[in-house]
Amino acid sequence: MEAFIPIIILFVLFFLNIPIAFALIGSSLYYFIFQNNIMGVDLVIQRFVTSVESFPYLAVPFFIMVGSVMNFSGISSSLMKMAEVLTGHMIGGLAQVNVVLSAMMGGISGSANADAAMQSKVLVPEMVKRNYSKAFSAAVTAASSSVSPVIPPGTNLIIYSLIANVSVAKMFLAGYTPGILMTISLMIVVHIIAKKRGYASTREKRATIKEILLQARESIWALLIPFGIILGLRMGFFTPTEGGGIAVLFCFVVGAFVYKTLKLSHIPIILKDTVYGTGSVMLLIIGAKVFGYYLTLERIPQAITNFLVGFTDNRYLLLFIINLLLLFVGMFLEGGAALVILAPLLVPAVTKMGIDPIHFGVIIIVNIMIGGITPPFGSMMFTTCTIVGVKLDDFVKEVIPFIVALLIVLLIVTYSETIALYIPNLLM
Repeated sequence: MEAFIPIIILFVLFFLNIPIAFALIGSSLYYFIFQNNIMGVDLVIQRFVTSVESFPYLAVPFFIMVGSVMNFSGISSSLMKMAEVLTGHMIGGLAQVNVVLSAMMGGISGSANADAAMQSKVLVPEMVKRNYSKAFSAAVTAASSSVSPVIPPGTNLIIYSLIANVSVAKMFLAGYTPGILMTISLMIVVHIIAKKRGYASTREKRATIKEILLQARESIWALLIPFGIILGLRMGFFTPTEGGGIAVLFCFVVGAFVYKTLKLSHIPIILKDTVYGTGSVMLLIIGAKVFGYYLTLERIPQAITNFLVGFTDNRYLLLFIINLLLLFVGMFLEGGAALVILAPLLVPAVTKMGIDPIHFGVIIIVNIMIGGITPPFGSMMFTTCTIVGVKLDDFVKEVIPFIVALLIVLLIVTYSETIALYIPNLLM
């Protein structure tokens, strides 16, 4: 039982509202100072620093910078116009645009909270003007933002790949199927609710092929980013880290010379956003790495593996239990934090049961994204409610149908490895 004291300390600190990164660091320091003195404090601190001295981790700041650059480069507005051309004619047109835009942004921003914040500021005011309720608008925005990190190059896909020691390229490809299914399921819910409430379309009729092609030509630079990254990785032209650097350069060139909206005055803001975003993510990874070292020394992943395997030898029941655990934890922990804490514990158990770690990566990432819009501590829920100015109880009433739709997708992805891994199996 003594070996689990740092885990108990971790959750006590978290429920005392200590940031999860500092909770991880604090519980790790307790272990190495008071329980296991195989390393001096100076060596423990050194391990904090060296835990992220790895070339692949450079992908994180690069892709965070991509999300910041695109806000000033005209890429976001270009994608919004493309989404409006494709879905504006549908019932609840602006809400449909909200969902499709998140799917398109997923390949670029890769951040659920960034997507939720951007659309809360840009799309929600326009939705309210067109008589959508504030609570519904916030619910659509939060739910659709859960799609962004599932579609590559979301940073959670990179982090999971590094934790589970699996191919980043395969993980990127595996994100497309659940991302598409999540988008379709949310569009169906929007259609049903919009039809019931009489939310109108933004276009009188469906866009013609000519209109779609003209807008596609204008938006081609934005649409090329995710496909270019995947193609480059698949063809071996660059590593994920190098792909992030190329994506940043591409966005700068498009913003400065194609759309001509990126100015020199934007660069300090972009750098500041990148430093803030990278700092929060890397501090979390540092804490998780050292905490993972404690878990390895105490053989806790093996203990959990033996417990789960001893509890059931049925892989389907095991996945059901793990999904319940992830959903519960996701209600309290932010998605990235849940990923870095639980993935090292659960990956050994699922691989021992013969479950593909790429398949499990899809399951865990979709699951924690659902947690991001689920009370009481869903991060996208708080982001949208704060910016839009909606009461949490009103938001919860509106978001329930979207959560149900996403849970159905989660079940499909969980119990059909063929569907979940169709694209990576096809291309790799």
